[in-house]
Amino acid sequence: MIYNTTYKNKDAETTINDLIGKRYTFIESIKLKGTGSKRMMIEDVSTGFKKIINAVNDINYGNIEIRSKGILVHINKGLSNYSWAIPFYQLHIYKTNGYSIHAHGNFVRFKTNTLYLENKRFLDRISQLKAENEENYSFYEAFN
Repeated sequence: MIYNTTYKNKDAETTINDLIGKRYTFIESIKLKGTGSKRMMIEDVSTGFKKIINAVNDINYGNIEIRSKGILVHINKGLSNYSWAIPFYQLHIYKTNGYSIHAHGNFVRFKTNTLYLENKRFLDRISQLKAENEENYSFYEAFN
């Protein structure tokens, strides 16, 4: 779900915390070597997100925050901020012409430029955390 997080909204904050976990504390964030990406340029979004992207040819920026059970994609539109909560079990990542994040039938594609290259290790960590999360919830056992 996407929420307008420009101003503090307790209902949205509660829903996000229930879905993907609470924010890491300052000490936990240091131990993890950071829980947020630098800003990246948004190349394209799905039709469901077109209303939260600048209509004119402005550059759209976004960043990603890691939580314990998922990620939070922050999208900036002028002075407004929107947050898209994605649990790890619904997260799909594709590295084609850009770096795209898919979930709930929507997607956000980031450009592969210098801003992307600065975040490469952070994005690889998201893929690693997703794989670790899937190992914890393995429902099928191999038959011998």
